[in-house]
Amino acid sequence: MQPQEPLTILIAEDSAADRLLLSTIVRRQGHAVLTAANGAEAVEVFAGQQPHLVLMDAMMPVMDGFEAARQIKVLAGENLVPIIFLTSLTESEALARCLEAGGDDFLAKPYNQVILSAKIKAMDRLRRLQATVLQQRDLIARHHDYLLNEQRVAKAVFDKVAHSGCLSAPNIRYLQSPYALFNGDLLLAAYTPAGDMHVLLGDFTGHGLPAAVGAMPLAEVFYGMTAKGYGLAETLREMNAKLKRILPVDMFCCATLLCLSFQRRSVEIWNGGMPDGYLHRIATGERVPLAARHLPLGVLSPQTFDDRTDVFSMAVGDRVFLLSDGVIDTCDANDQLFGVERLQRVFADNRQPDRLFAEIEQALQDFRGEARDDVSMLEVSLLDVAQVNPPAPVYSDSGQSCPLDWSVSFEFRGATLKRFNPLPYLLQLLLEVHGLRSQSGALYSVLAELYSNALEHGVLGLDSSLKRDASGFARYYEQRNRRLDALQDGYVRVHLQVRPEGEGGCLVVRVEDSGKGFDVARVMARPLDDVRLSGRGVNLVRQLGRNPSWSDDGRSARVEFFWEALA
Repeated sequence: MQPQEPLTILIAEDSAADRLLLSTIVRRQGHAVLTAANGAEAVEVFAGQQPHLVLMDAMMPVMDGFEAARQIKVLAGENLVPIIFLTSLTESEALARCLEAGGDDFLAKPYNQVILSAKIKAMDRLRRLQATVLQQRDLIARHHDYLLNEQRVAKAVFDKVAHSGCLSAPNIRYLQSPYALFNGDLLLAAYTPAGDMHVLLGDFTGHGLPAAVGAMPLAEVFYGMTAKGYGLAETLREMNAKLKRILPVDMFCCATLLCLSFQRRSVEIWNGGMPDGYLHRIATGERVPLAARHLPLGVLSPQTFDDRTDVFSMAVGDRVFLLSDGVIDTCDANDQLFGVERLQRVFADNRQPDRLFAEIEQALQDFRGEARDDVSMLEVSLLDVAQVNPPAPVYSDSGQSCPLDWSVSFEFRGATLKRFNPLPYLLQLLLEVHGLRSQSGALYSVLAELYSNALEHGVLGLDSSLKRDASGFARYYEQRNRRLDALQDGYVRVHLQVRPEGEGGCLVVRVEDSGKGFDVARVMARPLDDVRLSGRGVNLVRQLGRNPSWSDDGRSARVEFFWEALA
């Protein structure tokens, strides 16, 4: 046992003889002594000298020991300064009064040296224990403040990355209420080069900082690949591979990823482990479930990951509603879940589509539930293409190194067509021509339409008239996936030629396929503002490109883009 460290002990006793006796006993035990003849003097000495322990006579003139003890406890604040009352009192009520005044123990007169020494040691242990507890509390508080500050900094960075897209677009409404400082739910939205909109709602396992760890790399992949023109399949594969590589085995991300095409009036969707979303058709009131058909991101290896999507037609005003499981799992005071049935009733009772999102919010508030997890809801509506204004890309270089006179040809054959999307690479190549950068959206849209038409109608032999109604639209994309999986041969050729012209230049795009062709005259006879679900691709090329033409019975398409030199 370690020897007791010397203490400074205040002895408050009105009897000079008792004061001398106690002082002698305490000094012999190795402690320093301060003395006071009454309670007021004891408070004054304590305020000036801050002793470790007080021996306090209960009955003293000027101020008794009870009042002095109360004032000393106030002066001591959080620090424990044990007070041992010196008393000849034996009645229970009198002893209880000593405790109520702040006393920690008693020492009966006449004084016993052995008992006094034991009580001083016991009170010193309590004092040191209290001091240790206060130090640990302060250390924990400082550590907590440090962690909170780190999380605030990380959250500021996280929010800038996660919310750097187009969540403020007029066709998006969303609600996010984090269960913790960080939100395990992730909501991302961004425009593609063609002016379509990619939206992701993700839900990582857990909540708070651990759940947000995977959000940064996921957002990086989402924004980077969307900006370069990659489709859902390529983006999904890259996100899954990255999460599989960096996350621990018990973490993954349930996610719904969609592509809203204002030009094609369609939505392409992939749901991996999220609750059912809904496509709400305004004209009929129909709600098409968008069910989870896949495992979450980060679970499967790249070789076994399934990137197949579902495609649905949409009309202007139709909307897609997505939610995280925190909405359904919200529970009330009786541990009753909000559940899918209550959500379905809100859908069924809705009479004004523009009010649907607010009505679901109100239903959650009326339920008076307590969220067990992060709560996220999202509504994305289809606008007329004229109402969509995606931001123009920003380029920083001067154009002095721009290639101005070149041509290149590609041929993509069966095995490549099944698994490779060349459009981002072609666009990246063309945007090295600085004069084309201001037309990047139109350029990508035309390239995408020509390539899709060559692949789907030419190589795969799909009939565009299948898309004449919503059910046929779904069958069209089901057939596309089946035929693409079974594809053995065929080709799509892309020829690009850039040449100077005057003070600017001209790009000629030619796309050929190995298909049977189509009746060019009949398709070209359609008005440019045709709003049917089928046959929009040719009209889009005619509207966005210059001098479009088709030859070889429609198997070869040609279109031009022009630009003037920048001042």
